Amino acid sequence: MALSEQYQDLLAQIDPAKMPRHIAVIMDGNGRWAKARNLPRTAGHKAGAEALRRTVEICREIELPVLSVYAFSTENWLRPLEEVRFLMRLFIEYLHNEVALMNRQQIRLGFLGDKDGLPPAVRGALDEAQAATAANKRMLLNIAVNYGGRDELTRAVRKIAAAAAQGGVVPAEISEQLIGDYLDTAHEADPDLIIRPSGELRISNFLLWQGAYAELYFTQTLWPDFTKRDLLTALLDYQGRRRRFGQTQEQISKD
Repeated sequence: MALSEQYQDLLAQIDPAKMPRHIAVIMDGNGRWAKARNLPRTAGHKAGAEALRRTVEICREIELPVLSVYAFSTENWLRPLEEVRFLMRLFIEYLHNEVALMNRQQIRLGFLGDKDGLPPAVRGALDEAQAATAANKRMLLNIAVNYGGRDELTRAVRKIAAAAAQGGVVPAEISEQLIGDYLDTAHEADPDLIIRPSGELRISNFLLWQGAYAELYFTQTLWPDFTKRDLLTALLDYQGRRRRFGQTQEQISKD
């Protein structure tokens, strides 16, 4: 790992055998960060994009297989129109600016959410970025835009119902595995760790199915202030948890 010296103290404590396969982050606190500095909310969103860049960098450095970030929810359309328009422009800008870096770092771009509900310009930029990074193998970066956990499950149920109506799915054979195959994260590992900055203590409709056994980590740090050190601190906290998945500690100790 090529981490800078300022993180070596944390890196030395990390157990390679206990690394998560998938970390998910709810990027929250941009507005409050801007308000505290008497800045417009747009400044907070720009600073949040920089925090995302830092987080992707550190996750790539520690060789994390999958990072999923919650950028824009299905409920966020209710925000003021100008803010929504700015966020869509910022998303397009981020995609255009980061593709070259993602290719150098062998990062593939994934998408979570209802792509049909996005403005055409956003869909176009997203499709281009996904096509440009499709061959990359070292890390998957999922960006959730126009995403809601309940909406995702609703879309999955509709697809399963349609397949059943056409004879492709037998209702009695519907399983957790089959449902997972119809989700936005089909064939990906479920998140082991969900991080929520900003002091809020909820998951806000993010990865409801996939996060069933995720460890939750909450921090008072607002998203624009979230650093590589914060990510490593969350990782160390995760490694101190006991993940039993319904078993007793004695059973796990025998394995």
